[in-house]
Amino acid sequence: MTSAPTLDWGVRLLYLQSAGLAVLTAYLIVLDLTRGEVVIAIAVSLTVMAALAAAAVFLVARALARRSVRARGPAVVVQLFLLATGGFLVQYGTLWAGVALLVLGAVTAALILVPPSSRALGVD
Repeated sequence: MTSAPTLDWGVRLLYLQSAGLAVLTAYLIVLDLTRGEVVIAIAVSLTVMAALAAAAVFLVARALARRSVRARGPAVVVQLFLLATGGFLVQYGTLWAGVALLVLGAVTAALILVPPSSRALGVD
């Protein structure tokens, strides 16, 4: 299989997203430990979900970096979740963060789906 800069950049952006989720997990842990009034079940479940998401995105990025065509679908699904989150933030949250997530999700999905990436994965 050939190398494709588009796929390599898509993988890098997936690793960046995984790192962002890991930072979010660390932030949630700090909040869990320092907040006065905490509903333990909600705090732990939210923190665990963020940690699982970080691990899942990391595993998808690693599989895509190894040119596994089966990782392409999950990688695109991750970007759809990112687009949904960005859209929500644009409507009800912080505009700049929402726009950043929308751009990141669209660019990453495009890099994974363009023809050079498909050829590198052996789909073409």
